[in-house]
Amino acid sequence: MATFAIKDYHDTKPIYEKLNALLGQPIRSIRPDELEKIEKEFFDGKCAKSKSMIADAKKVIPGGVQHNLAFNHPFPLVFTKAEGAYLEDLDGNKYIDFLQAGGPTVLGSNPPEIREKVFELLSTTGPSTGLFHEYEMKLADLIAEHFPGVDKFRMLGSGTESCMAAIRVARLATKKKNVVKMGGGYHGWSDQLAYGLRLPGSMHFEAKGVPMRIFKNTQEFFPNDLKSLERVLRRNQRRGGTAAVMIEPMGPESGTRPLDYNFNAGVRALCDKYGALLVFDEVVTGFRIGMSGAQGYFGVTPDLTVFGKVVAGGYPSAGGLGGKDEYMAYMAAGIKGGGGKKALVGGTMAANPLSSAAGYWTLKRIHETDACVKAGAAGDRLTAGLQKLIKKYDLPFVAFNQGSICHLETVGTMLMHIDLKRFWTIKDTIKEAHVRKKAMEHMGAAYMSEGLVTLAGSRLYTSAADTDEIIDDALARFDRVFQKVEGVVA
Repeated sequence: MATFAIKDYHDTKPIYEKLNALLGQPIRSIRPDELEKIEKEFFDGKCAKSKSMIADAKKVIPGGVQHNLAFNHPFPLVFTKAEGAYLEDLDGNKYIDFLQAGGPTVLGSNPPEIREKVFELLSTTGPSTGLFHEYEMKLADLIAEHFPGVDKFRMLGSGTESCMAAIRVARLATKKKNVVKMGGGYHGWSDQLAYGLRLPGSMHFEAKGVPMRIFKNTQEFFPNDLKSLERVLRRNQRRGGTAAVMIEPMGPESGTRPLDYNFNAGVRALCDKYGALLVFDEVVTGFRIGMSGAQGYFGVTPDLTVFGKVVAGGYPSAGGLGGKDEYMAYMAAGIKGGGGKKALVGGTMAANPLSSAAGYWTLKRIHETDACVKAGAAGDRLTAGLQKLIKKYDLPFVAFNQGSICHLETVGTMLMHIDLKRFWTIKDTIKEAHVRKKAMEHMGAAYMSEGLVTLAGSRLYTSAADTDEIIDDALARFDRVFQKVEGVVA
């Protein structure tokens, strides 16, 4: 019997009631005096080496860091060690790691048993040859064994590349043009999918550097709204049809906007009705919700599945596309790849021996140790504890989780949306979102000063390395942060 990280699926109605109430209140963040103290005593005082290195890095790296996740107020920290549930920075400060590399390290960071297998691979084949290696087959076979919607798997270099490939395959398979995505979702940073980012209804407004004509065949619909999706699909019937509907099965931004349990089944039915392929983006949920991903949990089988992060075990070149035989035929490689039209995909470093081996042994270990369930239990304990703290300090914050994907909304930045019936308010809404984002960054800085690493101050990933003692320690740290919030009397 399949086991999953989610013990009881949440009722979205009370969550949205609380989230809407949060948006209706003045922003509550860290008190200015406390923020100033954190900046001076912790960041300037205890993180001096990081501050100096980032200043030097800005001379040769735009913004001083290479990855969006590394940005932090007032400056990014330099991390030198990752192990299990913990991180350590250049100055020797130790942290509980709820970022977990953005989600892929379900086992915890840098597990030694995986590291040993990687060392073995490096001592024989090396990281890359450009040629076939047995671990490519072993990894593909393991993924196909567990995922209902995957007969074949093609490894690529990232989730972004995999989303691009999904679109090309869908267009070849359906001979249709349009791609519909759930508003607010992130499916990589390719031109065509940089639409409706973060806030549903935002269309092209967050896609700087992308010509508007690129979005001619891209549309969005509102999360949890099947009528919104059907309106778009019906309209597309007169405009070249819909090749694919692409969604995160837990909701945009890893379930930040949670979906009703039966929503995915409703999307599946509409895709069948209008002849579109259903694409699940399981970059985060794959092997985190369970060995069969969100599709196994919900019992809804997509036509194509996008993978990332975990399929390389937290190592580089982490991405891939899986799907049914009839669709994956469009991805056959080689000069004699089976005849017929083939999607243009590539990547010299895709499916390199190192990443394939790391992914294979990681997924095996996750399965053998029931890591998804353990990580989910840690997420339940963390969320329950946060909810108690929110009540203790009478805060409008909202905490909920989908197993090991935990959400702590303090300002609701990602819960805003743009009302297209009031088009003239778009710029004001985006401006307010940026104000809220700044407040969220201040909360993130406060968490960091207490030794808590989060994703943008609002999302936390637990892992199988998180024991009850670690979670309880983390909650004591969150308690100290909440005492510093505006309006709280400690």
